[in-house]
Amino acid sequence: MASTSNSKSIAEDDEGEEEEIARFDDFTLASSWERFISDIEVVCRQWLDDGPQNLLVKSAVPMDLSNGLYKVKSEFKYAMKSYCMEYYFQTTNDGKLADWNQALHDLQLSFGVKEFVVIAPQSASGVVLDSPEASKLLSAVAIALSNCTSLWPAFVPVHDPSRKAYIGIQNMGTVFTRRFEADRIGSQVPIKLMHLEGLYELFVSKFTYTKVDFSMQQFKIHFKMRLTYRTPTYDDEDEVHEADAGVTESGGNAEGEARNKTQWDDDCPWSEWYTTDDPVKGFELLAIWSEITAESSLEMAELENASPFEAEKWFLHPCLSENFSDISDGKTIGFASQLCLLVKALEMSLEAQFMEDFVSVENSGSDNFKSSAVIPPPTVLDRVLKDLFHQVAEAQPYLSVGEHKGSRAIKGAPLYSLFAQFCLHALWFGNCNIHAIAVLWVEFVREVRWCWEESQPLPRMPANGIIDLSTCLINQKLHMLALCIDRQRQQGPKLSDTSRHDSTPDDSKIQKDLQDQRFFSPREASEDFDGDCESQSTSNGLLSPMAEEASYNSKNHEIATYAISKSSEHERRGSAGALPNMMLLHSREIMHAPITQDPPLMTEDMHEERLRAAEACADSFNFSAQLEKEILLSDMSAFKAANPEAVFEDFIRWHSPKDWEDDHSETGASQTSTAKGSKNEWPPRGRLSKRMSEYGSSWRKIWNEAPALEVSKQKPLLDPNREGEKVLHYLETLRPHQLLEQMVCTAFRAAADTLNQTSFGDLNQMTTKIGQLYLTMSSTLKYVQSHSRSGDSDIIEDVRRLCVIFGHVEKLLTIAASLHRKFLRAPLLAEAIFRDYHDYYQKNMGNGTVQGDSKKEFKKKHEIRARERDMVATMFTPPTANQSWRKVLSMGNLLNGHEPMLREITFSKRDRVSECYYAASASKFYQQEIETYRMYVCETSNDLRVALAVASCD
Repeated sequence: MASTSNSKSIAEDDEGEEEEIARFDDFTLASSWERFISDIEVVCRQWLDDGPQNLLVKSAVPMDLSNGLYKVKSEFKYAMKSYCMEYYFQTTNDGKLADWNQALHDLQLSFGVKEFVVIAPQSASGVVLDSPEASKLLSAVAIALSNCTSLWPAFVPVHDPSRKAYIGIQNMGTVFTRRFEADRIGSQVPIKLMHLEGLYELFVSKFTYTKVDFSMQQFKIHFKMRLTYRTPTYDDEDEVHEADAGVTESGGNAEGEARNKTQWDDDCPWSEWYTTDDPVKGFELLAIWSEITAESSLEMAELENASPFEAEKWFLHPCLSENFSDISDGKTIGFASQLCLLVKALEMSLEAQFMEDFVSVENSGSDNFKSSAVIPPPTVLDRVLKDLFHQVAEAQPYLSVGEHKGSRAIKGAPLYSLFAQFCLHALWFGNCNIHAIAVLWVEFVREVRWCWEESQPLPRMPANGIIDLSTCLINQKLHMLALCIDRQRQQGPKLSDTSRHDSTPDDSKIQKDLQDQRFFSPREASEDFDGDCESQSTSNGLLSPMAEEASYNSKNHEIATYAISKSSEHERRGSAGALPNMMLLHSREIMHAPITQDPPLMTEDMHEERLRAAEACADSFNFSAQLEKEILLSDMSAFKAANPEAVFEDFIRWHSPKDWEDDHSETGASQTSTAKGSKNEWPPRGRLSKRMSEYGSSWRKIWNEAPALEVSKQKPLLDPNREGEKVLHYLETLRPHQLLEQMVCTAFRAAADTLNQTSFGDLNQMTTKIGQLYLTMSSTLKYVQSHSRSGDSDIIEDVRRLCVIFGHVEKLLTIAASLHRKFLRAPLLAEAIFRDYHDYYQKNMGNGTVQGDSKKEFKKKHEIRARERDMVATMFTPPTANQSWRKVLSMGNLLNGHEPMLREITFSKRDRVSECYYAASASKFYQQEIETYRMYVCETSNDLRVALAVASCD
């Protein structure tokens, strides 16, 4: 304990001494200038001691570059002014700069440095306008770095910010010092400096140590050049000229034609709902010549006439629109933006009990709702309803074409179904606010009721098949209603008994009704069932069983006076056709398959209601058996009507072949005789299964009770009138949150199915991303329609995050579609560019923000192989006459008539320092070759920027 207390007192004494030292004024630093240098030196030493790895952990900020450049900064005050010093460094220590195809900082590119320091005043301009102040500031940093034995170059921005001018200095660790200077001419560039020959002479003129005549002296100059070409884009000024010409020549409205200009995505699947600007505005082509040695200006003139195809390397970079190049803004496009609004409407749907409550804005108590409640004019509403109900293609598919395998895991509706199309329209109707959705839904239900009352087919819904319980409940209800309407149309108007006897049915109508009959196979049909029942006569001229049944059934069904006078005891009624390979056991007659009723179709809530009733009765087996008994009774009655002499065993052989055990010893002979068409093998040999032959079998009891009635005289298993009205009642009384829950799931599924139809070639990354999107949607949306968790804030937040993910995938898909169209002849090139963009985008998937303070833009360039150059060159279409006269072709190196939009050149001169004026006696170190002069030139037709670096022993 004593030692512990002593150690504490010693630590306290040390801390006190440190505080006294910190407050000690060092009077050896006599001036503020020296104290300013000392402050800079302390910070530089700290950065040197930490090193790049520790700086990354502390406060380093990544730059928007692909070469791993970071920066740290510190602030100082001197002479009533504030300054900021920034240290830029890279994590790699190879000592070499990346090639020109990589993104570099402006100072790295201008002066060929790797890590550097920049000090500038904290002002609006960020530059030093006073030359003496700039020199003094640069000297202070140079002294501080020299005291730290640091070789970092230091720069100070000067003059006007638009000039991008710098002065700088670097201690090279020897007797040499390198000085830097950069400036820019923004207009009136001399003609001479637009050509390589003039730039070469400008560089040579900077040699100050030689006394020879430049015109007679040849220098060995190292030369690198990068030319940037940009594919031509649509020119608005050209559009105006062409529009004016169109009005003058034809007298028509050229403006209207311009508005009808074809968009790039007109044939994309999403174009029906929205259109977006082409994300790939164009391409930049970089043609690079590296390490060329020139000894005269004539060689420069020859190089200026060289074709870009002679360049050593080509790199291609897509020019993306702002929404796609910078993903840190969180902007969404297309479906994603509207789905976010739909989720907001879902959150607000809990404020009312019925959708009609949202129709009137005054009745809503939410001020936020009133401010966003915008409803389109009636003309827009009429257009949407016409598209949903009246402008439907005849061959409209009811299921998605090429539906993704993960789509059915989402409890929504098929893409081309009525409710799915309603949801897609709702996304854009009134910008998807709850008020506009309510108005559209009320009118939607009115149109559905009109179809029901007028017995008109429900558009975009199948009138047959079974109800898909994997879809949302609204889609199931609409399918049920379509089936009920179809049943009503088949039944036709009910005639009175007097009208039946006083009128004769039209033969054509009878035939049509027969064609409308849907024949169903038995629940477990025999493999010998013969489905071909359309032949009307046999080879001997007699009516086939099917034709005979059609005659009997039509006469008995439509009018009693046309019944065939046969004994009712042996009359076949309701036959769907004969089964040639099956005969009745107690007669030599061929068995006929009956026309059976459709099984009663039920929606999901009907199944749940049936289950609850069974649980309430505490006898779920008997309750289910009651429904099966009704179906079985109907089938047995129809079978008896079609086969008057049939027995129970005959019905089992047709309805449930597994319950009829054949005599296997006779199977071979039976099959042989059947193959020969013989009917002598009678009666068929076999027996009932054990469960059917038991005493008191329920099936035999039902058989004994079943009357011989064809389908037309049976009580229908499904009452279309009652079920149809129940569907309408459900739609009209649907709670707002229940509607919005199903709309959200269906809208996500329909939007994803629409995008899934996009053609993007063999881009495996995109295929994988779409598959992951469906998995994410199914796992997130399965809780949305859970009534027990309705309105849960966590679920709403999860769906909002899903909107962000959907937006990312939608952007990627748009990029993929655009690249696929542009590189149909070079799919591998499109795949490579998209892979680079996908890798750049991948780290930001699933969130709306990007780490770091700087803007992230896609700047990676893809190298073009030699065999791909011709295809890339075709993207640079020759300029038109209207475009050519406005451009001054003055820089040379034309590509299909296009001059480079930017030319970057690096001149350098290397010298050995032995036996020269640098030092009287040079050591071995000085025998090495160093870069004594370097000049970087960046120019266009009306812009010139020059950066010069000179090494000397001043």
